[in-house]
Amino acid sequence: MNSDSTTFFSSTDGKWFVGNDAARGPWSADACHAGPVTGLLVRALEGAVTEKQIVRITANYLRPVPMSGFRIDADITRNGRSAAMAEVTLTDAGGRICANASSLHLVSSDFGTLPTSTIKSPSRQQAKPGDSALGKASHGRSYFHDWIDVAFPPGETNAPGPTTIWMRAPALLAGETPSPFQRVCPLADCGNGTSRNAELTEASFVNPDLTVVLHRLPESEWLASSAISFWEPTGIGLSQATLFDEKGPIGSAVQTLLIQPVD
Repeated sequence: MNSDSTTFFSSTDGKWFVGNDAARGPWSADACHAGPVTGLLVRALEGAVTEKQIVRITANYLRPVPMSGFRIDADITRNGRSAAMAEVTLTDAGGRICANASSLHLVSSDFGTLPTSTIKSPSRQQAKPGDSALGKASHGRSYFHDWIDVAFPPGETNAPGPTTIWMRAPALLAGETPSPFQRVCPLADCGNGTSRNAELTEASFVNPDLTVVLHRLPESEWLASSAISFWEPTGIGLSQATLFDEKGPIGSAVQTLLIQPVD
């Protein structure tokens, strides 16, 4: 795996986006992985609110996001002195809304003397390269898994259960360096897979939404997620992850899960 060999999406005009192999999800050969898509939603929201720091996005995936192409439009819904809110919609070629999201943006200051967290990151230096959680997709096509770099801290594996991983992902678009928040999104959407309670051959665990909250923007290329999933007999679940860069914790990601046994 080489995260520098491709980008998640292609675009000729910055408005219409087509998925490359790296953007493909595990559930369908024709649909995008939600992590890179969320990165593009953040890109649009940051472009709408330029004078404040985005700290939270809640994205809803209403239908599969087509690899064949889509557009994204953002609007500011509130812009106060200290806080702003915005909304974004993603539509396919037929004008159908496939995803929408809301965001919170706050003024960032430098007070210098405020106490900060002393929690340490999982070991990056001792992490060993490994495979991502889901392995080969049932559709047999190259997808997200094949284009990311993954490393496991000591004692961690890609077996089901609560898991901590380090991950490095490709850029969203050629010629652009992703913002720190954009760079987190592919990892943030992997919590349901890395902390799954069963293998993909036994159950599907699709997340119809994703909320990412960052109290600090990441400063390293490699990012970590420490995730746990809760599955219920009702078929409803939750995945929650603490996110890290190499300096320490940066925020959290939460996914609501729709769990269905595989026949």
